[in-house]
Amino acid sequence: MEKRWVLTSNCNDDTVKNIAEQLNIDQSLAQILVQRNICNFDQAKHFFRPEIAHLHDPFLMKDMDLAIERIETALANHEKILIYGDYDVDGTTSVALAYSFFAQLTTSIEYYIPDRYLEGYGISTTGIDYAKQNGFSLIIALDCGIKSIDKVDYANELGIDFIICDHHLPGDDLPAAVAVLDPKRDDCGYPFKELAGCGIGFKLAQAYAQKHHLKPETYLQYLDLVMVSIAADIVPVVGENRILAYYGLRKLNSNPCEGLRALMEVSGKTENYTITDVVFTLGPRINAAGRIDHAKHAVAMLLCQVDSNSLEQSEMINLKNTERKTYDQDITREALALIGDSEVLINRKTTVVFNENWHKGVIGIVASRLTEKYYRPTIVLTKSNGHVAGSCRSVIGFDLYEALSGCANLLDQYGGHKFAAGLTMQEQNVTAFADKFEEIVSASITEEQLTPMIKIDAEIDLSQIDGKFYRVLAQMGPFGPENMAPVFVSHNVYLDRAAMAVGANHLKINVKQQNSPTFEGIAFGLAEFQNILQPKVPFSVCYTLEENVWREKRRLQLNIKGIKVN
Repeated sequence: MEKRWVLTSNCNDDTVKNIAEQLNIDQSLAQILVQRNICNFDQAKHFFRPEIAHLHDPFLMKDMDLAIERIETALANHEKILIYGDYDVDGTTSVALAYSFFAQLTTSIEYYIPDRYLEGYGISTTGIDYAKQNGFSLIIALDCGIKSIDKVDYANELGIDFIICDHHLPGDDLPAAVAVLDPKRDDCGYPFKELAGCGIGFKLAQAYAQKHHLKPETYLQYLDLVMVSIAADIVPVVGENRILAYYGLRKLNSNPCEGLRALMEVSGKTENYTITDVVFTLGPRINAAGRIDHAKHAVAMLLCQVDSNSLEQSEMINLKNTERKTYDQDITREALALIGDSEVLINRKTTVVFNENWHKGVIGIVASRLTEKYYRPTIVLTKSNGHVAGSCRSVIGFDLYEALSGCANLLDQYGGHKFAAGLTMQEQNVTAFADKFEEIVSASITEEQLTPMIKIDAEIDLSQIDGKFYRVLAQMGPFGPENMAPVFVSHNVYLDRAAMAVGANHLKINVKQQNSPTFEGIAFGLAEFQNILQPKVPFSVCYTLEENVWREKRRLQLNIKGIKVN
């Protein structure tokens, strides 16, 4: 599917010129900074030199004082504390962080992860009953709970207090917990609203340590866990998240916790991790535990100590990831066939597919694959515990959650955000839901939104790229949502030698412009251009710039996102 190339609007020339002069950098790089609202020297200094000291005071978060007071009471009275979290990467890292931190202060502590298939997402009655039967009087819930009003009421009836640490959007009412920590609360004045669930857990630990004058290392040692959650949960890598990710990556690459170290070892990549590496290497493996078996195994691995069975735990999770890949590939193939065999599905502006035998643990991944293929709002449904469960993915600029709200009368429950969501419904509603969803989306989605886009940050000549250019560019990381790796476009480039197809569907090329060095380029999924690109025929490329390390030799490489023949 051909993609739109959209060049970001030019910024104020004087501002760009001033930043370039003050920082002694290329004007194209200065332009990218200004596009990201870095418009003066002080802002640039904070951006290029993140500091732990720049983290916000955790007590600026609404209810933080109440949460700390309740924990203090529990510790003083030797109450049993249950750390409760979701089964995805954000949830399991949150639980590992909170459990590890408070286990430094008490032995009356355990953790609980709900079963994806038996209990479903969020706080469950089964989990609360477990707490009651085992004498827990305080539950600290992480990465879930903001909409669990009835569950918290049930716990209150049993004499169990809740502290909610969540980052999802609240409903009209909040649970009747002792404390509800969520920057997205309307009445919360916390300066940064986009922390991951593990980030909220980190702020809780920071607050306790700050009040009790504990050494910063008591909570900073978990920055690698926070960074993994930021990467895997696809939250904006700006503001406080960028500071946490920056130092979390440093810790992962120098002194990771034992569980992550072992997981890196079995994954085959043990150094030089970026956010992207975490997303595609560590994240799926941690997620696989909950998708295929039980996420408690992921927490057990993350809690492993040195000289423990960390390698055994990580190998087991790696095997679960291999199993997950098999399900993923088989279901994706079946779903694509289902769409390809239906003229109705092919011509719709949405994709809704259902098979009662598909594995619930991988339907979210399949939904992402189908969205990549057809680029339209997509929902994959399967049967689970007597009802139909679905995972939903959207396209840039289209509010999926709002569209689902228009189908609420056909759903038992739904939750999520603009770009990803989950839902449940009765099987008899599947056809009516698919039709209603198509009707709502068709009425509001634009043709532009149905066409994938490559957002280009700057047009440059290849001659601008040198070692200094790349060093400045690399310092703009860690990259992620709202601070993506800059995409450049260069026009009138030529092949330096014949293009070569590599791998399944990739293209390796060497390109240059007049008076520029030759650069190697890798174009994933673009092997179709092998016979289109010819020597002496100019073309345009858009790309990110990366450093390729091979046998200890480093060279700059273009990671090509798109090609257009002039």
